[in-house]
Amino acid sequence: MKKPTILEVLTRQVAEILPTKNGLEAVMKKRKIRLYLGIDPTGGNLHLGHAVPLRKLQQFADLGHEAILVVGTGTVLAGDPSQRDKARAPITEQEITKNITTWKQQAGKVVDFKKVKVRHNGDWLKKLQVTDLLQIASNISAIQLFQRDMFRRRTQKGDTVWMNETLYPLLQGYDSVVLDVDLEIGGTDQVFNMLIGRELQRKMKGREKFVLTVPMILGLDGKTMSKTSRNTVNITDLPEEMYGKLMTLQDSLVSQYFALCTDIPAKEVEILKKKLSLRNLKARLAQEITSLYHGAKKAEQAEKEFVRVFKEKQLPSNIKKIEFVSSFHEMPLYQIIRTLFSISGLEARRVIEQGGVKIDGVVQKNPSMISKLRRGTIIQVGKRRTLQVI
Repeated sequence: MKKPTILEVLTRQVAEILPTKNGLEAVMKKRKIRLYLGIDPTGGNLHLGHAVPLRKLQQFADLGHEAILVVGTGTVLAGDPSQRDKARAPITEQEITKNITTWKQQAGKVVDFKKVKVRHNGDWLKKLQVTDLLQIASNISAIQLFQRDMFRRRTQKGDTVWMNETLYPLLQGYDSVVLDVDLEIGGTDQVFNMLIGRELQRKMKGREKFVLTVPMILGLDGKTMSKTSRNTVNITDLPEEMYGKLMTLQDSLVSQYFALCTDIPAKEVEILKKKLSLRNLKARLAQEITSLYHGAKKAEQAEKEFVRVFKEKQLPSNIKKIEFVSSFHEMPLYQIIRTLFSISGLEARRVIEQGGVKIDGVVQKNPSMISKLRRGTIIQVGKRRTLQVI
């Protein structure tokens, strides 16, 4: 693809630039800037929501600017309170290490690490002394921190705001000082944190820092995207899984996903919306996104597999095999579903009762039924998960 222009980078897939877009554009025309995007390792999988700011980071790198991806190995210990009605559960060092094991490989599907540096903010945040923290904190008023929207909502409801949560924006903001950046990229939920960083950069370094926010995408069901809601499209999803998930996307979100998750120009999308049915428009979106992460050939194969399974009502061509064990004869159906498909017992019961489980093509609605699985039995959960006992 051709290299984007400065105007394109500062316009498309951008929600807001503070203090002004014109100011940042003027600086970028004069010299190369240093910028960063920070992501906390709260989970092991990166999804399309993470990919939106990652793609923006890469656009700056493509223009020759010094782009840095900061993995929040330090900030994650404090727990980002952004858009949360209660505090995050504490995370251990072991969980952090596990979560970031494959992050570079995953992010490598979006960014070119020959152009983008990786830093871990635990490298400097964990070394801070009490005197350092006091110096940082002396630049920001407590009133300013407690005026944060989610903190006010919690206190009005009588809920607790923990001190570690109030420290979070200070720690994230200090990243800007350590890296001495001209710009920080983040989702619209990060405006408060990034503006604290802007203030710290001004007071501690005596210079300007711009803030660029990108829109946040919703999950497949129109709710906040999260792994617990099972409404994410993960960068690591197999082509068939990625394509199939995108075909379940809520209709009202198709335009948003085209704008934020693809490189198709807006004018071309408008033409497609006039030419194609909603189903075919969604298929084009699924193919485009799957191609970005897996290549055109695998995206085409994923489309054929989707048609085979969901339109022609055939079984998947590559069914995952699971070895037969004698205890299957003694287990209630919900326990087998929970075990084989790695879901909770509650979710297993729910999907069975809602008619989402088939044994050899026959719908089963009794979670407590003692199964009579045998070698060769095919188990289907929902539309995209199929196993065969061998």
